[in-house]
Amino acid sequence: MPSTLRGADIVVRTLERGGHTDIFTLSGNHIMSLFDAAIDTKLSLMHVRHEAATVHMADAYGRLTGRPGIAWVTGGPGHANAVGALFTALGQETPMVLLSGHTETDQLGRGGFQELRQVDMAAPVTKESWMATDTATVGMEVAKAIRLATSGRPGPVHLSLPSDVLDASVPDKAVVWPTDDDFTAPLLVLSDAAADAVLALLATAKRPLVIGAPVLATRRGRDLLRRVEGALSIPTCLSEGPRGFNDASLGAYAEVTKRADMVLLLGKALDFTLKFGGAPFAPDCRFIAIDPDGAILDRAARSRGLVFGCVADTYPAGEALIARGNGLRGDAAWLAEARSCFDDRPPEWGQLASKTEGRLHPAQVFQTLQRFLARDPDSVLICDGGEFAQWGQSILRNDRRMINGVAGSIGSSLPMASGARVVEKKAPVFAVLGDGTFGFHMSEIETAVRLNLPYVAVVGTDCRWNAEYNLQVRDYGPNRTHGCELNATRYDLVATALGGHGELVTTADELSGAIERSLASGKPAVVNVMIESIPSPVIRRS
Repeated sequence: MPSTLRGADIVVRTLERGGHTDIFTLSGNHIMSLFDAAIDTKLSLMHVRHEAATVHMADAYGRLTGRPGIAWVTGGPGHANAVGALFTALGQETPMVLLSGHTETDQLGRGGFQELRQVDMAAPVTKESWMATDTATVGMEVAKAIRLATSGRPGPVHLSLPSDVLDASVPDKAVVWPTDDDFTAPLLVLSDAAADAVLALLATAKRPLVIGAPVLATRRGRDLLRRVEGALSIPTCLSEGPRGFNDASLGAYAEVTKRADMVLLLGKALDFTLKFGGAPFAPDCRFIAIDPDGAILDRAARSRGLVFGCVADTYPAGEALIARGNGLRGDAAWLAEARSCFDDRPPEWGQLASKTEGRLHPAQVFQTLQRFLARDPDSVLICDGGEFAQWGQSILRNDRRMINGVAGSIGSSLPMASGARVVEKKAPVFAVLGDGTFGFHMSEIETAVRLNLPYVAVVGTDCRWNAEYNLQVRDYGPNRTHGCELNATRYDLVATALGGHGELVTTADELSGAIERSLASGKPAVVNVMIESIPSPVIRRS
């Protein structure tokens, strides 16, 4: 009798062949065959408490490694729970793959168990979304998803796996196995002629600026931008946040864009974060775009007009500009001026202190945390959304930093800290988040305890949805805020109840010891810091 393989066996062996053995998952009816097939393979299945956490962990994994993080969830409501988290990964151009179980194909349109239009649901928040239909070729579908996640502009990809496709068996000889080449796409490089054209245009500018895409928000990407700046003597920056010209990590960013007379978009879409090329950019500022996606170039041309645009992958395009840029040296005074703006932090921040007994100013928290980050260059920092984390983004310096990104979502930091620990085995992993944000995935502390994935989460507790509060005050007035108040919850005790380590901090002199003890605990730890409710920082020059 010829041997046979189930579709589930083909999926797990395909992942194993491709070296994708770290799997973030939550079990459910539609994917139980995958769990069974994973036994006796090299796959490490890390199961969580909510499907969105699988995506956030895979997101962190993809950002840190450049290889797609893999999430498995069940169909129907499990898939629905996971989909929302894909928006964060899409905005940050993170390579990852969501594999979702699915109703049997022969039940589609008949009211099958947890039947849902999963492909349509995931399509707006992925590069591509489709359903496998053939057991013999399901391995090729998995390899295609991995390839698409890393090609061009990286991003999340979704593949639905119907139960009957996973459960069906086919003869060994009928299986179509992917080759190594099926998992990867060739890089789309910037030609010498195109690089020379870009450099020639930059040479005509008095105050050029390079703005990088979220895909460069990695240690490798930040290094690339620094090397571009050093090679060309043109200021570079990284646009990865939802607050645009008020990005807390970029100092007086708006002042630089106001003065620039030419902007090179290095993989960066001309989107809302850049006001679609409007003010503060000057009306006569010229734009160049290098982008992996021709449709994004077309959109930029319609929004603003480009003096030059070409299709190329972001990393090799940056390398090509460095290699071909020997003859270009920008104005040293302009570079110094722009760099001064990006690095601008008011000197009085060093003296900021709380005016409320039993509370810290956010600046006090992050000036202390920076000393711990600086101990190890391999430290990983995750800054969630919200006003407290914006102070962190502005003050903290770290090349291995991940934020909530252009999607502007909140809540991902705790599972992302766990995902980061899967990659980084030794150096500290820190998460920074507010008390509202903590509520999204607090149960994932149990996941981190169970999987032995220690990190330190610094929670700023001001008993308020502070970003929303400040928006309401700005738009409607101080007497018209609503739905923003929270309790002074002991989030440190939540951590201990779930098996982790907890610390409560109410004075500045307690903080350093609390962080030190949290690191020494070797557990997922929560440092619950009572803070004043302070708006996020905005740095402007008069």
